[in-house]
Amino acid sequence: MVKKSTVYTFGKSQVAAFVGGMFDYGVMIACTELLKYHYTESIVIGGMLGALVNFSINRYWTYDARQFSLKSQLLKFYIVVLGSIALKTYGTYFFTEELQIKYYYVRLFVDLIVSICFNYTLQKYWVLKKEEKSYQLNDKDLLNYQ
Repeated sequence: MVKKSTVYTFGKSQVAAFVGGMFDYGVMIACTELLKYHYTESIVIGGMLGALVNFSINRYWTYDARQFSLKSQLLKFYIVVLGSIALKTYGTYFFTEELQIKYYYVRLFVDLIVSICFNYTLQKYWVLKKEEKSYQLNDKDLLNYQ
């Protein structure tokens, strides 16, 4: 049976993913339409900034992992982001070309699968993992134990 806290954390991570995704999309539109960047450049800019928003929400709210090294978490997170972008891009391309389904339908399906199976799993168990607390007893503790 799935623990209530796991479902709650999963829900929070999906809210963070949605907010990051909306930020990503807004930046992409602004860069393309207002700043006249090529849409592929806008996708990269929006994707990285959206990922940073998602990371921040996850670090401070979803997983409350601020006590651990920010540098280490960011490095791991951007490795996950690069993998996620690759999976979404190639997955969308493959299914669109092979199944002849409109890319915007395929993209929703691929994003959902990648977000749950890849992004959520790696963020929870690798990027923002809460480290196990280890307690070591020394001789003094043992002598004072009653």
